[in-house]
Amino acid sequence: MRVLIVGEGGREHALAWKISQSPLVTDIFCFPGNPGMAQVAECVDIEIFNRYEVTAFAKDYNIDLAIIGPEAPLIDGLADFFRSVGIQTFGPSRKAAAIEGSKIYGRLLTRKYKIPHALFRVFDNPVEAREYAEIIYSPGPRVFNLVIKADGEAYGKGVFICKTLEEALQAIQTIMIDHAFPKAGDRIIVEEELKGPEASFIVITDSRSIVPLIPVQDYKRVWDNDLGPNTGGMGGYAPVPIITPEICGQIMDTIIEPTLRAMFIEGCPFTGVLYTGIMLTDDGPKVLEYNCRFGDPETQVALPLLETDLIDIIQASLDGSLTNMKIKWQDKSSVCVILASGGYPGKYEKEKVINGLAEAEKITGVNIFHAGTALREDGVLVTSGGRVLSITAVAEDYHTAIDNAYKAVGKIHFNGMRCRSDIGQRAITPS
Repeated sequence: MRVLIVGEGGREHALAWKISQSPLVTDIFCFPGNPGMAQVAECVDIEIFNRYEVTAFAKDYNIDLAIIGPEAPLIDGLADFFRSVGIQTFGPSRKAAAIEGSKIYGRLLTRKYKIPHALFRVFDNPVEAREYAEIIYSPGPRVFNLVIKADGEAYGKGVFICKTLEEALQAIQTIMIDHAFPKAGDRIIVEEELKGPEASFIVITDSRSIVPLIPVQDYKRVWDNDLGPNTGGMGGYAPVPIITPEICGQIMDTIIEPTLRAMFIEGCPFTGVLYTGIMLTDDGPKVLEYNCRFGDPETQVALPLLETDLIDIIQASLDGSLTNMKIKWQDKSSVCVILASGGYPGKYEKEKVINGLAEAEKITGVNIFHAGTALREDGVLVTSGGRVLSITAVAEDYHTAIDNAYKAVGKIHFNGMRCRSDIGQRAITPS
């Protein structure tokens, strides 16, 4: 089987790494890929939104399966396009990907089909949004704080948890007036802040049958102790002790299955990966957000624990035989620490020389997945993005996995490098 992976981040490197272990796969190609992916695949410098070049390559190289990693091409309809020209593709249709492409669409779906969610209001006028914020934060007892979100894709950076009126007004200014996320901020959704532990619940589905992957808990804030602005994710761990089999069943019964039924009824059956952010509140699990693809860094956390051939799972979803699929996981712990460029998630510098990867990779159970990396003309590895590397360690227990991940981190250096120092601690001392 010849497989094409669309994307260039840590998630796509982890997918390529895992798929390269399948005896069913003979060749892997990546659009555009990165230097880490080049170790297990052939990276092709083709712009993924250039439909003509993408199709010509897939046809010329007899691609048997396309896997689309990032949300942007899914929301843009790349899966539909591939299928229309006869390329077997793993990923939801453009209509189904709207569940991530518009947070408002996802929220309206939860309201219509009574799927547990936060109270919310939608605004397309910043003046009205400010007036609402002023009411919520008026003097006197406050029922809840506000979470303000850009409607469209903002790569994890369009969510603002507002503890004060000033923060809420600034979030509205940033999204709707300053247009920090271009068209993504034409409308906003304003929600109550839910309280409780958060987890990423990811399933593979053919729209009817569902196979859940191992739950992951990620770290969205840039600084330790969940301080600072939101990011695309600064690390994560699995398994998640607080997600018991009973809670998994509750999430499936009250959120995942009703969501997939709702999308089927709405005329946009969902196939591929549905990744739901869940908050475990005192009233039970509630939806934070929906995503139409594998998570990042959740993929880098989970796939090193997966024993079942990922291609078998994907093929079963495409063939409609997921019902018979049993997934096996290692009975171990996985911890992933993201190394980011200085300034991330704001402005950051690029082309900083990266040292120490060879030494870091020698540490037991460690895998390094590239994201924002590039090769200079002289062959030297340098930074090229906000999130640069994912350092994942798998071990018999959380303590060892955490220690090994941070030992590997200690071997790596580039100017401005930053990371959180508390990844995995929730597994040891859950709040």
